[in-house]
Amino acid sequence: MRVNKKYSCLPAEEKGIHIINIRAIEDIGYDQHESTLLNSLSKNPDADCKYGLYFRDGKRKVDYILVYHYKKSSAGRTLARRVHHNDSSARSTKQDQPLPGKAVQLEMGEGEPHMDYHEDDKRFRREEYEGNLVEAGLELERDEDTKIHGVGFVKIHAPWHVLCREAEFLKLKMPTKKMYQINQTHGLLKKINSVIQKITEPIQPKVAEHKPQTVKRLSYPFSREKQHLFDLSDRDSFFDSKTRSTIVYEILKRTTCTKAKYSMGITSLLANGVYSAAYPLHDGDYEGENVEPNDRKLLCEEWASYGVFYKYQPIDLVRKYFGEKIGLYFAWLGVYTQMLIPASIVGIIVFLYGCATVDENIPSMEMCDQRNNITMCPLCDRTCSYWKMSSACATARASHLFDNPATVFFSVFMALWAATFMEHWKRKQMRLNYRWDLTGFEEEEDHPRAEYEAKVLEKSLRKEHKHKETDKEKLTWKDRFPAYLTNFVGIIFMVGLTFAIVFGVIIYRISTAAALAISSTPSGRSSVRVTVTATAVIINLVVIIILDEVYGCIARWLTQIEVPKTDKNFEERLIFKAFLLKFVNAYTPIFYVAFFKGRFVGRPGDYVYIFHSFRMEECAPGGCLMELCIQLSIIMLGKQLIQNNLFEIGIPKMKKFIRYMKLKQRRSLDHEEHMKKKQRYEMDYNLEPFAGLTPEYMEMIIQFGFVTLFVASFPLAPLFALLNNIIEIRLDAKKFVTELRRPVAVRAKDIGIWYNILRGIGKLAVIINAFVISFTSDFIPRLVYLYMYSENGTMHGFVNHTLSSFNVSDFQAGTAPNDPMDLGYEVQICRYKDYREPPWSENKYDISKDFWAVLAARLAFVIVFQNLVMFMSDFVDWIIPDIPKDISQQIHKEKVLMVEVFMREEQGKLQMLETWKDKDKKKGENCNNHSPRLSRSHSGSLSSCHSYPLDV
Repeated sequence: MRVNKKYSCLPAEEKGIHIINIRAIEDIGYDQHESTLLNSLSKNPDADCKYGLYFRDGKRKVDYILVYHYKKSSAGRTLARRVHHNDSSARSTKQDQPLPGKAVQLEMGEGEPHMDYHEDDKRFRREEYEGNLVEAGLELERDEDTKIHGVGFVKIHAPWHVLCREAEFLKLKMPTKKMYQINQTHGLLKKINSVIQKITEPIQPKVAEHKPQTVKRLSYPFSREKQHLFDLSDRDSFFDSKTRSTIVYEILKRTTCTKAKYSMGITSLLANGVYSAAYPLHDGDYEGENVEPNDRKLLCEEWASYGVFYKYQPIDLVRKYFGEKIGLYFAWLGVYTQMLIPASIVGIIVFLYGCATVDENIPSMEMCDQRNNITMCPLCDRTCSYWKMSSACATARASHLFDNPATVFFSVFMALWAATFMEHWKRKQMRLNYRWDLTGFEEEEDHPRAEYEAKVLEKSLRKEHKHKETDKEKLTWKDRFPAYLTNFVGIIFMVGLTFAIVFGVIIYRISTAAALAISSTPSGRSSVRVTVTATAVIINLVVIIILDEVYGCIARWLTQIEVPKTDKNFEERLIFKAFLLKFVNAYTPIFYVAFFKGRFVGRPGDYVYIFHSFRMEECAPGGCLMELCIQLSIIMLGKQLIQNNLFEIGIPKMKKFIRYMKLKQRRSLDHEEHMKKKQRYEMDYNLEPFAGLTPEYMEMIIQFGFVTLFVASFPLAPLFALLNNIIEIRLDAKKFVTELRRPVAVRAKDIGIWYNILRGIGKLAVIINAFVISFTSDFIPRLVYLYMYSENGTMHGFVNHTLSSFNVSDFQAGTAPNDPMDLGYEVQICRYKDYREPPWSENKYDISKDFWAVLAARLAFVIVFQNLVMFMSDFVDWIIPDIPKDISQQIHKEKVLMVEVFMREEQGKLQMLETWKDKDKKKGENCNNHSPRLSRSHSGSLSSCHSYPLDV
């Protein structure tokens, strides 16, 4: 039988009945029909508490939720228990007494099989921990009468005095009553800004927080002694829901339970299964007809919708709802996406320049000219035959789209773009720090992680067993040495595994090319290179996606066995390992094509073999740049489409569906239970837990590498990144608003270690692009030919200059083509791409002087390009100040105003003290003028002369 909801919404003291005696009402035969009648006449109690957003009194807001699992009786439905810890009971509760409502659980256990030891232990720990929370000043309310059977919820509310106390401990900057004018631009700049505002008005989100502000409240770290400085006219809204949940979480981390031999905070309790989840509540529903306006609904409409992809993000509202750390991530992603717009435009211009000049490119025209009748040497032993250079005409023409003089300019531009992006982000970050009152914020040392505390306990217990002192134990490098060794060996093994897979794909390419060359159809033989390249890239893509997930799990496991002390240390070590493994995984196939393919082939008659049977593959006559472009584009687009988008959409949807089916199987057949609307904390419990920002940052950093590292070979990379990010922002926003539990707001003033990784990639990009232009493309050989060997100052004869000759009689035994007459005539001399002496020379097939001239030019270009671009990047870094001038002025103005406020306060105190002294002196004179008889008749009147109310 269900307890009447009308009564269960009120505190036990107000009902006039002890909560334990409800069981007795059921035992004497409370009529079910009367209960139904009372329920029909009573007001819906869930509506009073806004379906879980407030306590049952409808006044106290739920700031945090703890979730736990408990075993219910199999004989019948357990009595619904909703226990209310009010202020009076909270003050009287002692550590050794059970909290209100615990007796219900014990009494109900009578007559039933006793729970196992682990369940009892968890229950005792919960009782002690919740009692300690009450002693810390928090107010709790329990709810086990939910649609999710076997799951109980503890609602936590932080009263005003607790919020004030913790805000002072955390040094939270809160707005004061003092307001000041923000410096506005004047003259021409003001007109330009007004024009820009009018133009961009349609793409601005319709939220109050995004409107430009002309005044700002002065902020100061909250102090209970200086409450008069703060605007406390509305105490309910002074601390917003994000701040309240942060304060409660700090108390949860600090509060411990000691029944388990050692102290356990909320992280340890969650790790040991005492509680199954802990999270703050979302502000309400985001969809529906009669949904009250709330920040979550506003974010869903103006931010987490694909229909507003063209609008700016409401970053201030995101920060207000999710906290500074998540706000900074989306602000960084927005700045990165905006900066991709000019890079995409320049990339498109470079690509169009290649398209426009493809018919004017003399080397590709010579390769396509069948009158040249250039016969090339076989691409493999025996099965491959001689072939005409004109058959590679399409590849040569396509290579010019990406291998042209404009590519060099684009590489320089992208290096400067990366430096400008980093400086622009630093300035944007400072503006956000000023707006969000983080200018003086310094991160304090975090609480130790649960795993670290457990390891320290294990170490102290071992020393206790050996009768040694155990004062303030901590983990040293000796304790962590096995983990460090495992990390080193594990990372080396994973990197070796990646290299082995790339090597396996190389073997696949070589063997497949040889097998397809046997094909009797001419079309099969002509498309060998395209088929092998496309299938090998797809295999690489699939392997990269699989290994990305595997490496992510391995990096987390390697970090866990290190047992870092704090969450910050854990996150930084995890990021470093995951980035290292994923970087190697994503870029190793691209590095192979860019710098190793075709470099160690040998020459006809003296080829380099793998396992004495597979000949190393060669680049196409037009160079390896086209193949590098294909490899880069397929891997980049494939990762973005499959891994970033389909996985992010599909996996959360699948998990949500599985959770829904499990809950549907456990759901009671009771009609009333089924029709009851879920509480807010029940709906949030069914959402996916927040797993941190590391996966979100990681995919963007890898993409940043694709955009900058090999941009010389693929000028359209910024465009595809831009299109992906437009979707990515809204996809991530929708995930945070609708698919995930609300994260605990974390204060942060920057993006942390990710900024250093970005700077490292930007520096590495300069070096890699210098080598791509110099060694992978034909840019340097063309320059050398044009200025050193060309007879008429044009590129005519360049193709012939890059080809060496080979006498087919010099083939090693068993390597000559099986069908030497495949072209219809006998071949005496075939050509191959290299700088070597001809067969009629004294030093035949030796490396020629032209090779050394080209090599010297390539190395010189790398040195000049790298140093020039590095200097230009550093110049951009130096010339753009990190802190905008107006922001530094505003920060200085805030400091001056704050000093003025305190000086006025001190002057006011002095004036007040002087006034009190004057009053005190006058009162003393009046009292001394009284007659002794009057003084005796009015006992105590003298003391009353000196007592008067003081209002500060």
